[in-house]
Amino acid sequence: MSYTTPLDPGSPDPRRHAPATLRNRAPILELLREELPGNGLVLEVASGSGEHAVHFAAGLPGFVWQPSDPDPDACASIAGWSAQQGLSNLRAPVSLDASQPADWPVDRADAMVCINMVHISPWSATQGLFTGAAERLNAGAPLILYGPYREADVATAPSNLEFDQSLKARNPAWGLRQLSDVDALATHCGFSRTRRVEMPANNLLLIYRRGEVS
Repeated sequence: MSYTTPLDPGSPDPRRHAPATLRNRAPILELLREELPGNGLVLEVASGSGEHAVHFAAGLPGFVWQPSDPDPDACASIAGWSAQQGLSNLRAPVSLDASQPADWPVDRADAMVCINMVHISPWSATQGLFTGAAERLNAGAPLILYGPYREADVATAPSNLEFDQSLKARNPAWGLRQLSDVDALATHCGFSRTRRVEMPANNLLLIYRRGEVS
C-alpha cells in the first residue's frame, strides 16, 4: 500500500513500480533471513506492487510466499511480476483487507510481513492486522512491520514530518503512528516487540512475536 506508478504507462502491462522498493528490499531481506523460522508459509499483508514479494520469494526459496492486497490493481501488478519471475514458491495474490480479519482468505501462517501499510491506511487496518495475526500465528511466530514511525524519545526526521503532512492531506485517517500506540496494540493482542532496527531513509523494521496462548 505504498505509492506506485505504472511500470510502462500506456501499455496493457499491469505491473506497477514503487521506487522505494529498490532502496529497501535488500536490507529487509537480510533481516527476514535472521528473523523468519526455518521454513513455512509467510503471509504478506498489503503487498502493493508485488516487487517485494518476488524479491523475497526468490531470496527465501525455503518459504512459500503468499502476497495479498485489497486493491485489484495491486493484485494484478503482483500477478504480473510473479508471471515474469516464474517462482514456484510464490503463490497467486489474494484479496485481503487488513481491517476485516474475520474475512481473510488465509487461515494460518508461520510468519507475517507488512511493509508500508500502517501509515498509509486507517488505524483500523493496523488493529485488524494484529487481530488477524493473533488468530493465525502460533506462539513465537513473528509479525514483521516496516515503515516510518514517531517515537517519543527520538526526534522525527524533517522528511518524515513532511511525509506525514502529505499523507494527512491526502487522507486525514492516514499518517505516521506513534510507536508506543503500536506497541500497546500489540500487547493487547498477545504480541511483544522483540526487536527494533533502524533502516534506510528513516524507516524502522519492527519484530513482534506471538506469546503463549493462556
